[in-house]
Amino acid sequence: MFGGYSSKKKVIERYKIIGFISSGTYGRVYKAQGKHGQVGEFAIKKFKPDKEGEIQYTGISQSAIREMALCTELSHPNVVHTVEIILEDKCIYIVFEYAEHDLLQIIHHHNQVTRQAIPARTIKSILYQLLQGLVYLHKNWVMHRDLKPANIMVTSAGKVKIGDLGLARLFYKPLHSLFTGDKVVVTIWYRAPELLLGSRHYTPAVDLWAVGCIFAELLSLRPIFKGEEAKMDSKKTVPFQRNQMQRIVEILGMPTKERWPLLASMPEYPHLNSLASGNPRIHRPVSLEKWYEQNLRNNRYPEGQSKDSPGAEGLSLLQALLEYDPQKRLTAEKALSHPYFSAHDERLKPSDNCFEGSSIEYPNRRVSQEDNDIRTSSLPGTKRSGLPDDSIIGRPAKRLKEG
Repeated sequence: MFGGYSSKKKVIERYKIIGFISSGTYGRVYKAQGKHGQVGEFAIKKFKPDKEGEIQYTGISQSAIREMALCTELSHPNVVHTVEIILEDKCIYIVFEYAEHDLLQIIHHHNQVTRQAIPARTIKSILYQLLQGLVYLHKNWVMHRDLKPANIMVTSAGKVKIGDLGLARLFYKPLHSLFTGDKVVVTIWYRAPELLLGSRHYTPAVDLWAVGCIFAELLSLRPIFKGEEAKMDSKKTVPFQRNQMQRIVEILGMPTKERWPLLASMPEYPHLNSLASGNPRIHRPVSLEKWYEQNLRNNRYPEGQSKDSPGAEGLSLLQALLEYDPQKRLTAEKALSHPYFSAHDERLKPSDNCFEGSSIEYPNRRVSQEDNDIRTSSLPGTKRSGLPDDSIIGRPAKRLKEG
């Protein structure tokens, strides 16, 4: 049976639910402790079943199926490990290793509590580990498509792990364009310009743009491109994200066909000209270099950290990640070889523990005692899924070889 078990026990027989962590579009996440020899702490993701009205069960969501299919195949120190998958009362539960922190929580702690910059050595280690996980995913033809601070987990031992593969896709010879399956991907503030301009075919470069946005947020403690998202209409037409594109252009300047040869072929390209109307910032963009220098001044490093400033190499890496043309944007593999990570001084090289050398104590993720609906997860309806109730999905995890 999956995960080395042969019996068909329920979730609450395997795990003690400690409390509720968070909820999202597709489900809810709980913290749990193992029972009966299952040692340690775990995060259990309970997917909402698709349903019509209140009683008619229609099956398992596409996101749940996609995440199950991918996460059981992956094995890498910088990707969240999947322990097992359980189907019970028409609900899917994915059990993951538990991480005490995530990047969003770490950013908020510095913004609201310490009022100091994240140590440069911590940022370097976070980026290095994140890119290692991304190299592994991309080598195995997996595009994440939703990288953001909330989806990057960090253990108490300083290990960075990519989580939430609900929007991830295999990009090796897809049957249709990726746009056909998911018209909207990546949370708006981290969405690459080719996606904003309606590209029907895109590459793992969208993940590297998101890494650039995360890098900038770790430096400045706020999203670099904080736009307002225009929602789809009742006909599910994808609108041009004018405000988000404007936020990017205000810092990076207007993209040009000289800088990005395929720019004019983008479906939303005609909208670019109207961005400048009535907005003087478009004509006088900040420039990424000025933004970088200003934020390093504003977020002064704690005493003793100044010698470990991201410096010119940090700016160079950020510029290479926030490159308009996806074909020129750094790949994850090339990013790891960037001079930012190859310091001659051993003390400045990236560590596999992002907390190494730091005395900052981060609080653990907030766990609420409310909203625990795992005990009452049964839904009325028929077994239309074709899968038996109270069963464990029973194939062993076929692990992809570590990169």
